[in-house]
Amino acid sequence: MSSTAFHVGQGLPQPLGVQLDAAGVNVAVFSQHASAIDFCLFDPDGKQTHALRLTGRTHDVFHGHIAGVRAGQLYGLRAHGAYNPGAGHRFNPAKLLVDPYASRLDRPIVLHLSMYDFDRDDHGKPDGMDSAPFMAKAIVEAKTEPPVPARPRHSLQDTLIYEVHIASFTRKHPDLPVQHRGTVAGLMHPAIIAHFKQLGVTALEWMPCAAWNDERHLPPLGLQNVWGYNPVAFAAPEPRIAPGGWQEIRACVDAYHGAGIEIILDVVFNHTGESDAFGASLNLRGLDNSIYYRLDPHNLAAYVNDTGCGHTLALDHPANIDLVLHALRQWAVRGGVDGFRFDLATIMGRSAEGFAATAPLLNAILADDVLKDLKLIAEPWDIGPGGYQLGRFPPRFLEWNDQFRDDVRKFWRGDAGTLGGLATRLSGSSDLFAGKGQPSASLNFVAAHDGFTLADLTAYSHKHNQANGEDNRDGTHDNHSWNHGHEGHSRDPQILEARLRDQANLLSTLLLARGTPMLSMGCEFAHSQNGNNNAYAKEYPVHWSRPVPRLRSLIQRLIALRKAHPALHHNAFLSGMAAAPNETPDVAWHRADGEPLSDADWHAPEAGVLGMGLFTPPAGDMPQDQVLVLLNASFRDVEFTLPVPTFGYRWQIALDTSALPKHEGTGDEWPCRDLAGMNALTLPARAVLLLCALQQPASANA
Repeated sequence: MSSTAFHVGQGLPQPLGVQLDAAGVNVAVFSQHASAIDFCLFDPDGKQTHALRLTGRTHDVFHGHIAGVRAGQLYGLRAHGAYNPGAGHRFNPAKLLVDPYASRLDRPIVLHLSMYDFDRDDHGKPDGMDSAPFMAKAIVEAKTEPPVPARPRHSLQDTLIYEVHIASFTRKHPDLPVQHRGTVAGLMHPAIIAHFKQLGVTALEWMPCAAWNDERHLPPLGLQNVWGYNPVAFAAPEPRIAPGGWQEIRACVDAYHGAGIEIILDVVFNHTGESDAFGASLNLRGLDNSIYYRLDPHNLAAYVNDTGCGHTLALDHPANIDLVLHALRQWAVRGGVDGFRFDLATIMGRSAEGFAATAPLLNAILADDVLKDLKLIAEPWDIGPGGYQLGRFPPRFLEWNDQFRDDVRKFWRGDAGTLGGLATRLSGSSDLFAGKGQPSASLNFVAAHDGFTLADLTAYSHKHNQANGEDNRDGTHDNHSWNHGHEGHSRDPQILEARLRDQANLLSTLLLARGTPMLSMGCEFAHSQNGNNNAYAKEYPVHWSRPVPRLRSLIQRLIALRKAHPALHHNAFLSGMAAAPNETPDVAWHRADGEPLSDADWHAPEAGVLGMGLFTPPAGDMPQDQVLVLLNASFRDVEFTLPVPTFGYRWQIALDTSALPKHEGTGDEWPCRDLAGMNALTLPARAVLLLCALQQPASANA
């Protein structure tokens, strides 16, 4: 032990965590069932120098003021109490615990046998091996008041999200310094920011950045958790992707704000890296297992597993609510992020009785002065009873709409009877979100980190997850994908062209639909994971050396058209009704012969052609807008009779996925074909066309 003396005073019970002041630190730790808490100090080599007992206790908070502790000090916690898994308690002071409120770790958390709290020969007895030599330590940091973020605050109807895995996206970029590849610092390189700016997206959705650890089965397989959905310290940046800590996070967020791009962070509060009953004791389990986790009422040594990860956080308990709110505020204030996407968000609304949209944590987020005006996105499901809650979150929450994903995929795969589902999704999914009053509540996507990439969706009919080490058992079997007659990578030019066309069709359907669109990482590169639809344990870097200019140009074109046309981005559900008497309805659905679809047409088993005419009336300085979206999922060209545009207007083709430009340029590579005087056109097989109504010259109306 060091000869340095630290005076331990009573301290204060709030705020929880470690707060640095001029004299030392105030330490406050929640635990209802512990008998004592030690605040342990370590030298720079990771050797424990002091174990200081917190002498104060107020209700369920142990606290103390430790005079003499300075910024940069390494520390951890040890909790004393009963080791009785059958009663839900797993206290073991041999296990060094990460402070749940830690703001920075000295290194990544790497599992070691010493971190498991149970005896290998008798799981009912505690293990006595000290885990401190192997456990990451928290770092005491000075409390800072960063400047208020200069948030772009894009409206929902103008929001276009791009989901990105920071490490995979930056790993192979040739312009990045080697030390910045795979990190947040790499993501803020001017070349990366320029890429997103030119693409036209308004927000990045970062996959998890809070400190995490690998699942215990991965290291023996030579694998690691690369996605980050296995958190331990919710309010501490992961050292592997943000070695500069909060300063690196904030600098990157500020750089994107300067480019007019928002940052939305994917956060995981449904489970932690402590895993099931045979997992490691890293923080919450050792501090108060029966409070932080939802235990099986019939067997308190086991956990409720509504997450599929072996356990579930009890997010209706005040201790967890306080911890989650603290983490969110840190990311919003210190990190400056503009919103959050909540993984398996149904857990956030769960109690022992089930899900409720008025659950304490959801209400607390919506009432919080820091959080209530940020963008909030729910993944509205878990695997527990009643876990699928799409459309049932509070109105302020956007929700990942997997029904949009599936209905669009089924249509382009050629499944029977898909027109009705497709039209509902194109219209904003009012069947799911009418109660929220606007289609922007539907977070539309056709591909995401879960499942196939956009390119693999058109190249694989079945998952190929052998690289994950689970004999292809993991990941969903239900992909609604197709391979164009050859499974996997191909050199056949016709197959490659057909796949590229279908990727263009999927992107076009996504960006021409009502709702909030989200692009998946690497879609502009035809990024592949070799058919792996659950690539959490293997990194597949985006290959910047293999650009696909036609896809990038298409996305730029689609985003520009969406922004330019109110009929495409207006935040209102399509109803088929006119805003006023004698006006054009907001949507009209057309068969290939130009006639409205009948009930039989909607349910025709082989129907693969759909025309969607959209109209928005003039409003203020905004002129009227009229577009026609034509989709042909069949494998034959179709003669399509054009509806007559409103008086004084003519049709012009603004986009045709059967004629993708060969080279990316400034926009001139997208020629617009004027259809003045034409009452029909040939709609190519496997294509999407967008027609815009342009005003006729005055002479043409005479």
